[in-house]
Amino acid sequence: MRDGYASAYEIISNYKFQITKSSLKYISLFENYKKEDSMNEKSIIHVKSYSFSIRIVRLYQYLIKEHKEYSLAKQILRSGTSIGANIEEATGGHSKKEFLSKLSISYREARETHYWLRILYDTNYIDRKLFESLLKDCEEILRILSRIQITTKSSLMNRLK
Repeated sequence: MRDGYASAYEIISNYKFQITKSSLKYISLFENYKKEDSMNEKSIIHVKSYSFSIRIVRLYQYLIKEHKEYSLAKQILRSGTSIGANIEEATGGHSKKEFLSKLSISYREARETHYWLRILYDTNYIDRKLFESLLKDCEEILRILSRIQITTKSSLMNRLK
């Protein structure tokens, strides 16, 4: 934090700010979210995609407020939040094929988000630290989704044999 102002990275990181009498401190977004409960109810991809969506919404707010950038901001907001939304829909699927279809959409939205992050960085809308942090999260989501799709496809193929 510089001169009482949070950097773009601090605003968009996985933390929110709490102003106390003496200082501004970080509080985890999931402070009240018990890990042992979350893993029983939601998979790691649910938790990570939800957290990533929060960061994307904050990025959108930052781009609108600080850069008055609306077109790119809307694109990354749509694709970045769609990842988690489609994962939620996949969970409620009636069949493995439907589950796989929704996960495929999530994967494609994550690829698109990856693209928009590179555009935002290469056009100087976001700095290197923020770019690398968001890109790392996006790539982790892509790896997880890819593994889930491979496992699900394999399971479907084994049932057909």
